[in-house]
Amino acid sequence: MTNDTPRDVIWETIRSEAAEGVWREPMLSSFLHSSILSHKTLEDALCFVLAHKLESVTLPALSLRDLMEEAHTEDPELGACARADIEAVRHRDPACRMYSQPLLYFKGYLSLQAYRIAHHYWHQDRIHLALFLQSRISERFAVDIHPAAQIGRGIFIDHATGVVIGETAVVEDNVSMLHAVTLGGTGKEWGDRHPKVRHGVLIAAGAKILGNIEIGEGAKVAAGAVVLKSVPAHATVAGVPARRIGMETSDQPALDMDQQIGDSAVCAPPCNCPIDSCKRETLPRCMFPNGSEEEQDGAEKK
Repeated sequence: MTNDTPRDVIWETIRSEAAEGVWREPMLSSFLHSSILSHKTLEDALCFVLAHKLESVTLPALSLRDLMEEAHTEDPELGACARADIEAVRHRDPACRMYSQPLLYFKGYLSLQAYRIAHHYWHQDRIHLALFLQSRISERFAVDIHPAAQIGRGIFIDHATGVVIGETAVVEDNVSMLHAVTLGGTGKEWGDRHPKVRHGVLIAAGAKILGNIEIGEGAKVAAGAVVLKSVPAHATVAGVPARRIGMETSDQPALDMDQQIGDSAVCAPPCNCPIDSCKRETLPRCMFPNGSEEEQDGAEKK
């Protein structure tokens, strides 16, 4: 008789890493057994870890774990996303040497999985529970994701401290972002008021993307940028307020994690000539043959 149950290679690898950890660090054997080795599935281990991270005086870990396991039982997509997100961290983060690291130690990964459970309960109309989880995630991990936000799979949130994602934000698959990123509103709007981040986008540390605008597929947002207008697909933007400084050569910069935004010794695309020999009077004139963004905006208004 054959066993038709498919192998869970990621979970098998995590268990193998934990077993080696017990051998190398006997003092951590209790921690590794309770967090990983005593569980049969990744979902069970994840719910255990999250429950003990997010427990409170009024909602102890045992009760919280039951709620999380219930969510995973009702929605198998939660487990699929958990695996896709672990793969994203393992392949994009040079500091991640093991599949077990995100599960045990990375708050970007853990806050995202906890958000997914809150999102599940938000759509079950269990609003108080979803908001309670959002509050605990914010307090424990310093990551504030509204449970109504829509986030795809294969997401990598590096370091994560200070990340804010608003209620009507959309983040599609295979997006990477770093700490202190904000996907927020302008403060003046109601209803659909948050950014829509498309497939494969890379958002570097401290970037603020504000309003119901679109960050096109494969775009790159530089560190510290303040983005107030939509960004075309495969464009790179930087500055305050953000301006386009070139086009991306990678289809999905989120996978490459290359945060460089160009060689300062040469003019930005499409010019690409040495800065010293470039005859342009202003950088936007060289970058935008049809005029700077301000000039184009003025022409549209006329």
